Parts: sequence; structure tokens; C-alpha cells
Amino acid sequence: MVDYATRRVFMVDTQVRPSDVTKFPIIDAMLDVPREAYVPAAMREAAYVGENLVLSDDRVVLEPRTLAKMLDGLEIDPQDAVLDLGCGLGYSTALLARMAGFVAAVEDDEARAAEAQSLLSENGVDNAAVICGPLNEGAPKSAPYDVIILQGAIERFPDALAEQLREGGRVAAIFAEGALGVVRIGYKIDGRISWRFAFNAGAPLLKGFEATRDFVL
Repeated sequence: MVDYATRRVFMVDTQVRPSDVTKFPIIDAMLDVPREAYVPAAMREAAYVGENLVLSDDRVVLEPRTLAKMLDGLEIDPQDAVLDLGCGLGYSTALLARMAGFVAAVEDDEARAAEAQSLLSENGVDNAAVICGPLNEGAPKSAPYDVIILQGAIERFPDALAEQLREGGRVAAIFAEGALGVVRIGYKIDGRISWRFAFNAGAPLLKGFEATRDFVL
């Protein structure tokens, strides 16, 4: 039998705490949520390695350090409504559900969305719902959100998502810039999002978040 609980402790002690993530709600969630339950069966042995776990050509489960530092920068409150874009099989959603009041997760692959909802239900997560649809459209029916987080890289943050963020809300995204991406935390102030640098991290570019490029003859 693999002792996944011990692996979770090792992950937190070697990947999360050394990255200056010490807030109790994050540590508690990462120690409690079984990461191995939210990855394909063939990848469970690698569930706690310190790197992105590939789900498909353009989708990953973010490495523990990156996700933990993004959560740290978002300052999530227990009453917050959160929009989790690109939830994969639900690991990030399960963590967020431990920290927030409600999580709307969006997944653009129908089979993956169904599996994520099933896994969340099996693991007793009852304050999250998985919606299948384009990631760049968000989940407007449950808006506005206090927090938005993207589980992959972007080149632009769509206006449609900015409109779903509550005034005073926060958003965390990895911006694809060169070989290494840049994580920024955004704050919605007076109807506009102001971004600040947080740290460097990499992930595949999410579909629908490509920059608009001018046509040149």
C-alpha cells in the first residue's frame, strides 16, 4: 500500500513551506486533499512530484509550489465565491472548496468535466460545481466572483471574465512571456484590473486566451 498521507506531508514540507507559503488554510487544505485522487490512475505514483502533471497536450495539474503560491497571493476568505478555470480532474477545485464558500469550476472537455464532478462528489466536496464550457467565457450565471484563478497560462485576460469579477476581487494568472511565464495577481479597482508581479512559473497556454495579433500584409 502506498502511503499517500506521508507523501502529502513531504510535499508540503519540501515544496510548499520552503516557498514561503505558511498560511494555515492553504497548508491544511494541501495536507488534507488527496492529490492522487484527482489525477489519472496511471499517474498516481507521480502525484506528488514537484512538477506539472500533464493531462493532455495543453493541460496540466499545476505543480504544488505554483498552485500554493497563487492561492497565497489571492488571500481567499471562507465566504468567497471562486471561479476556477481549467480545473482538470478537480484537484484545484477541491483545495479551493476547503478555503472558500463556493467554487464554480469550468472545464472545456466534457468527459473531463464529468469525471471531475464525480471525483469531487466521491470525496465529499459539496460546495463546488463543475461546468462544461469554453474557459474564456467563465461561468456568468454564478457571477460575480470574489476570486478567479486560471490553471494554465494566458496571453490576455478576456473582458468577459473581468466583468465576472466583483469590485475589489482578485485574480491569479500565469502570463506566457518567453520561456518562463510570469504569475500576476490582479485587483479590480474602479472597474479595472490592476496587475502586479508575484513570481515566475510555467504552464501550457490555455485555449481561448491567445493574444489578438494584428494582420500584416
